[in-house]
Amino acid sequence: MIQSNNYPLTILALASLPLLAQAESTQTLPTLYVDAQQTANIRPVTTYESPVSNLEFEPRVDLQSRNMAEAQGDISIRGGIFEGTGFRVGSATLIDAQTGHYSAELPIAPEMLTRPKILTGSDNALFGFNSTSGTISYGWSQIQDGGKLTIGGGDHDLNFQRIHNGLAGQLGESGEWSWGVEAEISRSESDGTIQFGDHNFDRTSGRVQLVGPNSQTDFFAGYQAKFFGWPNMYTPYGVNETENLKTSLFLFNHYQNYNERSYFEITAYYREHKDRYIYSRENPSAFQAKHTTDVSTFAFSGLHALGEAFSLNYTGQITADEIESTSLERGKFESRTYSKLSLLPEYKIELAPNEHLVIQIGGSFDDTNRNDSKFSLISNIAWGRQHYNGNSESVYLSYSETSQVVGYTAIGGSETTGLFRSNHDLGREKTQNVEIGTKVIRQDCSIEAAVFYRWDDNLVDWTFAGPSAREANPVDIETFGLELIASKRWNTIEAIASYTHLNKDEDYGNDSIDASFYALNYAKHRFTLGAIWTPSEIFQFRIDNEWRKNEDNALRESSDSALFTHFGLSIYPPQLKNMELFFAIDNAWDDDFQDVPGTPGRGDQYSAGVTYIW
Repeated sequence: MIQSNNYPLTILALASLPLLAQAESTQTLPTLYVDAQQTANIRPVTTYESPVSNLEFEPRVDLQSRNMAEAQGDISIRGGIFEGTGFRVGSATLIDAQTGHYSAELPIAPEMLTRPKILTGSDNALFGFNSTSGTISYGWSQIQDGGKLTIGGGDHDLNFQRIHNGLAGQLGESGEWSWGVEAEISRSESDGTIQFGDHNFDRTSGRVQLVGPNSQTDFFAGYQAKFFGWPNMYTPYGVNETENLKTSLFLFNHYQNYNERSYFEITAYYREHKDRYIYSRENPSAFQAKHTTDVSTFAFSGLHALGEAFSLNYTGQITADEIESTSLERGKFESRTYSKLSLLPEYKIELAPNEHLVIQIGGSFDDTNRNDSKFSLISNIAWGRQHYNGNSESVYLSYSETSQVVGYTAIGGSETTGLFRSNHDLGREKTQNVEIGTKVIRQDCSIEAAVFYRWDDNLVDWTFAGPSAREANPVDIETFGLELIASKRWNTIEAIASYTHLNKDEDYGNDSIDASFYALNYAKHRFTLGAIWTPSEIFQFRIDNEWRKNEDNALRESSDSALFTHFGLSIYPPQLKNMELFFAIDNAWDDDFQDVPGTPGRGDQYSAGVTYIW
């Protein structure tokens, strides 16, 4: 393991690595710009690719994993709790009514989705649903003709396989309409980077698509089964816990442009998630819990232009959920409906041919049949200037409010017994956010900066107060944050770097609470550095780095600082057309930092494989 006093030297050495730009046209290579992908690596080391695989080094995202990101990735945005992070696909936020631990369970092949956008501030207030701190938003990509087969493995008995194929063609003689069919199968298994950290994953997904001159319609179905274990996964008692998850998703999405600047999008889905938690794999009868959640949703969003200057942004979602559980049916209810409607009028003032001012003032209304409703304000004022060569500058100031209802794990279990103790009196979580930011884009570089302040009221945290297990408690938190993101492109080199700072003041209203698992588990200082170097058409080098210094936490048994590095090498042999040979290392310095206090960190992982593209 590398020592902490070597970290600065390591970072300087890594910063000197050049980065890759382009290879064969059949390859999808990253672009490290603020408005594009913000990590260098495009595949995980430990398992098959999933939508959350590339989020670990994303500047605005803190991925806190048990086992690995693809096993369970708790996504924190701007220091918020994972429960306040939404995953939006099309116009709908995919909800796990039981707990935010399973929000990232998306049984969707990454090829079917666009690159994620991280929505914060007023964007999250408008487009997010039941998400107070931020939303990770995906669109549906257009199906391409072709496919790829990947086979690989690594140490710790890792082996993984993926096959993905798409078929596309035209409808009619005009060529204005096209169709597409796409399917994939992925699997992965290993013994894990630490003892009792094994996993076994399987995913199957498919899609049918119809594309018109101004529209795209998608029908999707996906299924994912995951088994994984990890010592002290949730509890501090030194036992080997396991999870067995099964997720099914059926989704319809339609996007339509009209009247030049206007569009709308509608999404409907049904999601079933089954979870079987076993406290001790050596003694399963000691405690286990089974949960099944069903979620049905209809959502819409769009923009309607009312002339050259006026337009109306709008979103809406209505969700119904239901849970069957062996441990979470002691609360006040086992089903719920909740909805949100947002309207954000917009007025655009042309200051010059390439310069404008946009003023947005509106609000959203959240309602549920189980507790209080909430009206929230959304406002934003932005100045922007666009040059003919593609350069641009912008400045914005926003104030927004969001809210969400509590998951069943926090509100539906026993208040006095068991490993996870709920609180039946928890109400709606409410958040206020004010921020100012700027963005400057040039042809070969970009820089983005933001300063924000967020007030969280009645935020649900899980705490440890003495010899008992975890218990749900409300907390009021004030968070100050600073973000700096810069990217630069040279001839064959691309790089992106970021720095984020967070500081929190909390009030639990209870002096007996002395330790927090989530709300106070955040990085006070965090640096990321990603780079891609293409010295030739044959080789591509990719590297992602993260250095962090977390707030002190009494439950964390490791150091509060860490350095993580993910290295990837791709080789495209001229003699083997459409073939990629790859090698990767994750957690190269074998840092044992605990992402979640009291939960063991992962070890290093090496992998290699081959991908054939047709």
